[in-house]
Amino acid sequence: MRRAVCPGSFDPITLGHLDIVARAARMYDVVHIAVMINKSKQGLFSIEERIALIEESVREHGNVEVEAFHGLLVDYCKQRDIPAIVKGLRAVSDFDYELQMAQMNNGLSGVETLFMPTNPTFSFLSSSLVKEVATWGGDVSHLVPEPVLRELRRKLTRP
Repeated sequence: MRRAVCPGSFDPITLGHLDIVARAARMYDVVHIAVMINKSKQGLFSIEERIALIEESVREHGNVEVEAFHGLLVDYCKQRDIPAIVKGLRAVSDFDYELQMAQMNNGLSGVETLFMPTNPTFSFLSSSLVKEVATWGGDVSHLVPEPVLRELRRKLTRP
């Protein structure tokens, strides 16, 4: 069985993330979405909320599994016998950082990294920008799936 992982913090998941997941789901038998836990960062959404939002957003794909993980991504891959990491690249600046990570991960465990160019429609998109625009009342409905939009509105509505 061909398996891959799409890692990230996904705070929140965007349509750009979902595009990469959907493309990976067509290439692999099982795609794991690893919601990486960084205890030093306080997110807008809890890990549990992120997982629930992702699960709701990927329901159409029958081969996507979502779970949280704390630690090295290569350990996640080893524990689940996953030989490939799938990452989306928005710009050349992403490539510099991601190439270093890919080389480190391969050196530590032999896991390979597949880089997918982001759909140009989403090349500017990041979770941080979505949160900032939504915080100030901007329209992000074309940037996130409906479950995320609903929860952003709930969390960020000013009384």
